[in-house]
Amino acid sequence: MVLEVALIDVLPGHEDEFTAAYAQARGLLTAAEGCRSVRMTRGVETPTRFVLLVEWDSVEAHEENFRATESFGKWRALIGPHFAGPPRVEHFVDVAV
Repeated sequence: MVLEVALIDVLPGHEDEFTAAYAQARGLLTAAEGCRSVRMTRGVETPTRFVLLVEWDSVEAHEENFRATESFGKWRALIGPHFAGPPRVEHFVDVAV
């Protein structure tokens, strides 16, 4: 399992519109094969900053089953107009202790 972390800064004044667009777009993400869970959080100190957390079966599941599909285009068309800049996206794995 991998965790996709996307740091998303939205245009000032677009926070509510972004949240509404995410509510519409979320189903496109959760329907992707290999998507285990989705969570969006909002910054307290910086309310224009959001963090998207998605658990995937693998990086390939994210890239091939979502990013390389028409669903990703629809996802981006809904939420993208509210971006202040490109999101920063990275993948993480758990650390064994």
